[in-house]
Amino acid sequence: MQHTVGISDAKVASSPDDTIATYSLGSCIGVMMWDPSIPLAGLLHFQLPSASMDADRAAKNPFMFGDSGLQKLLEMLKVKGANPKRIKVKIAGGAKMFEDASGFDIGKRNHTAIRKALWQAGLFLDKEDCGGNAPRTVVMNVLDGRVTIKSGGSSKEL
Repeated sequence: MQHTVGISDAKVASSPDDTIATYSLGSCIGVMMWDPSIPLAGLLHFQLPSASMDADRAAKNPFMFGDSGLQKLLEMLKVKGANPKRIKVKIAGGAKMFEDASGFDIGKRNHTAIRKALWQAGLFLDKEDCGGNAPRTVVMNVLDGRVTIKSGGSSKEL
């Protein structure tokens, strides 16, 4: 079964036959977390760097923001038996989708914010595919944690 994660959403899956996917990661970032001993996988698709930007919106949907979304996804994984010391983390997205003279590069800000949130949570980043100017689709395999990224008509493994 394929679980689809929308924008400002997260899902966890534990069946070895399952995949988790998210589409159109532009300036948004997808955070893929996998505990190989169970196996258990989770995917977060967040839009904005920090819940401090809008505490009311963060309270209603923590998945909209990198910091609060990461914390919530980590809680969901722990409830299902994940051990943070075993979790493998990959991220993708953070593209610069529009040329903006104001310098408000949300993709870059999202990338910086999630790296900081991971560090604060004591999690290590294993691999990433961030930046550029093209959107990405991400599919994660629950059994082996393999992540496939599709962008610009090509596909690669992360």
